[in-house]
Amino acid sequence: MRTIKQFGDFMMAGARAHAAWEIENARVILSSRKRLFILMLMVLPVLLAVGAGFIYAEELGQTLPEMLGGKKAYSPAHYSLNIFLVSIAIGLVAGLITGCIGAGGGFIIAPALMSAGVKGILAVGTDLFHIFAKAIMGSVLHRKLGNVNVMLAVVFLVGAILGATAGGLINRTLYEINPILSDAFITTVYSVMLGGLGFYALIDFLRAHRASKRKGPAPGAPHGGRDEGAELGNLPRKLQDMRIPPMVGFDQDITPGGRSISWVFLVLSGALVGMAAGIMGVGGGFLTFPIFVYMLGVSSMTTVGTDIFQIIFTAGYASISQYAIYGFIFYTLAMGMLLGSLLGIQIGAMVTKVVPGIMIRGFYATAVLAGFMNRIFALPSKLASMELIPLGQGAARILETIGNVAFFVVLGTFAVWVFYTFFKNIGVLRGKTKDADYTPQEV
Repeated sequence: MRTIKQFGDFMMAGARAHAAWEIENARVILSSRKRLFILMLMVLPVLLAVGAGFIYAEELGQTLPEMLGGKKAYSPAHYSLNIFLVSIAIGLVAGLITGCIGAGGGFIIAPALMSAGVKGILAVGTDLFHIFAKAIMGSVLHRKLGNVNVMLAVVFLVGAILGATAGGLINRTLYEINPILSDAFITTVYSVMLGGLGFYALIDFLRAHRASKRKGPAPGAPHGGRDEGAELGNLPRKLQDMRIPPMVGFDQDITPGGRSISWVFLVLSGALVGMAAGIMGVGGGFLTFPIFVYMLGVSSMTTVGTDIFQIIFTAGYASISQYAIYGFIFYTLAMGMLLGSLLGIQIGAMVTKVVPGIMIRGFYATAVLAGFMNRIFALPSKLASMELIPLGQGAARILETIGNVAFFVVLGTFAVWVFYTFFKNIGVLRGKTKDADYTPQEV
């Protein structure tokens, strides 16, 4: 039980850290007219292409997919206006989850795209490209440069590039063997990750709910005033004591004399993050924070800056070298998700000012478990298609439909509730938006 809790704490810390990066990025983009203009320049060609495809579908049917992205992995229609609108909706809901809950809503993007009919490899590549575009546009490095340890980041990126290459190679190889096998693999990975995180979040919510009834502090609630990673646990101490040269120093300004760790552990950590990015999308950033803080013993201040640094390069390398050049990015979807997520993050972040934190925890657990249910119910259909399990097509289709309906009903209900709360309290929110130092509630 203790191991399960530690794993849950580990994943939750990563989800929060990735959400904080998303929220800050959205603020930087939307607060700058120059960045908004660049965003419009990026989106305009996609809108024109979608419009042309919608009007001249038959004439452009053979050539437009080449302009928009991958030529092998499209489903549903390559240039459908509907799928572009769906991508905006998916980005919007992911943004609402990120902004309102303060934990990574990006976890639901690939499952949502796959549920909408997009093949898994294309969903992963498109998600990575969308993150890379957002990172470049909203880069907050100029605010965090004082906290970036360049040598730490560079050695970590060596491993991240190797890992992203391996992850992309795995996905592409499986797709070439059998597209259904590729979908089954990605679905399995997401099922394990969302299942573990979702059940932990549910247990955490129930524990906090019981604690709130007793009028006491919620177990496991975050503590303020302490820099995570400043006090070493057993694992970071053991790793830092293994003096395998060359050693990489860090945190000289935080602890007397600073600390150091072998390049081996940095490369291995980077490889794990890069492989997660290459296989799942989501930039791999959700793993960097917990790995640095809880495994390597890096302070949270240094970790935040280094995480921002690595997301840009890891997502950029993985999306371009492992997916874009092989035709596995759907740029229409990426731009739609970018637009939707920027709006959703802002609205979600404002809603947290008028919503109890315990309710936010409940919504997060429900959303993640809905994603888990969606993927686990989709898996039998894929396994049956490869004749790995004896299940009829009708039964498999029913299971997949149940998972899809439950998933979109939960996300749709959450989105309606957020918008209802937003408009109901818009007067109150106008007064509170003047607080520039607002930080979303922790789940």
